[in-house]
Amino acid sequence: MDDLRIKYIDAIAAAADEAALEELRLQAVGKKGEVSLKMRELGKMTPEERQVAGPALNALKNEINSALAAKKVALADAALDARLATEWLDVTLPARNRRVGTIHPISQVTEEVTAIFADMGFSVAEGPQIETDWYNFDALNIPGHHPARAEMDTFYTHRAEGDERPPHVLRTHTSPVQIRSMEKTGAPIRIICPGRVYRADYDQTHTPMFHQVEGLALGRDISMANLKWVLEEFFSAFFGTEVKTRFRASHFPFTEPSAEVDIQCSWEGGTVKVGEGDDWLEVLGSGMVHPKVLEAGGIDPNEYQGFAFGIGIDRLAMLKYGIPDLRAFFDSDLRWLRHYGFASLDQPTLHGGLNR
Repeated sequence: MDDLRIKYIDAIAAAADEAALEELRLQAVGKKGEVSLKMRELGKMTPEERQVAGPALNALKNEINSALAAKKVALADAALDARLATEWLDVTLPARNRRVGTIHPISQVTEEVTAIFADMGFSVAEGPQIETDWYNFDALNIPGHHPARAEMDTFYTHRAEGDERPPHVLRTHTSPVQIRSMEKTGAPIRIICPGRVYRADYDQTHTPMFHQVEGLALGRDISMANLKWVLEEFFSAFFGTEVKTRFRASHFPFTEPSAEVDIQCSWEGGTVKVGEGDDWLEVLGSGMVHPKVLEAGGIDPNEYQGFAFGIGIDRLAMLKYGIPDLRAFFDSDLRWLRHYGFASLDQPTLHGGLNR
């Protein structure tokens, strides 16, 4: 047994890898190993001999197993040290440059508009983009013969043959949200309704889908004077300079009286500058809500009155950030997005300043 101990302890110490170590384990303490065979011979011995040989063989087996375990740990540590010596990374080096996305001008301007009107006490209301014919037209006092209801201007959904119900439409404005809000909360109310709208038109200043924000304020004594103040406060905050407005009489089915609103501007070298000069630029339509529209929303026009207005978010973005073509908003051109987009940590805000 002394010879076996010396033989295997020395061999284990000299093992170069785990494969050699496993081979020694099988030779020594495996089922057919030398120590295992010696232990089988205990049955041929006398009781006195077994009392001496048995403990010695168990001690030899335990010693060999301990040496095998210790050597296995030593080999694993050496392999890890070798790997760490060859596989390393200097974490103090600068990281690789990675392209980051930008905030789209439409998203940015929507946030700016929302923040300004929220500061004036308006809440945000939303509604479905696929609307019924009643919410999109009838409830807004738009008659059946109105050009806006023609298929050349409005996207209508398909009805099965024999289905005589009026087809649903892709909403042509966010005004249906005003009707739904009046039905839900009643008056007084003060909301803005931003969102996507759809019209069958496509050129430099029109796209089949664009973004609009409409406002509605109802109370017992709201007048056109309140409308003018709200709009001038909004434009002044949005463009970062005092902006004067000019109202021109117009006609919309859902307001009476109605007015087109122009803002003060100047033209220099084909570039428009808002808030200065002697020229005027038409930007939105507005007016006092028509009594029939109030009735459609479940509000008594003899008790409440108010104003409404609507403006294109895309057009606001073009005016403020000098974007010449509306179609570029939807082209997904990465060069355009990087030029006109906003870094997520460098966005104009109401408190940090809306001018970039």
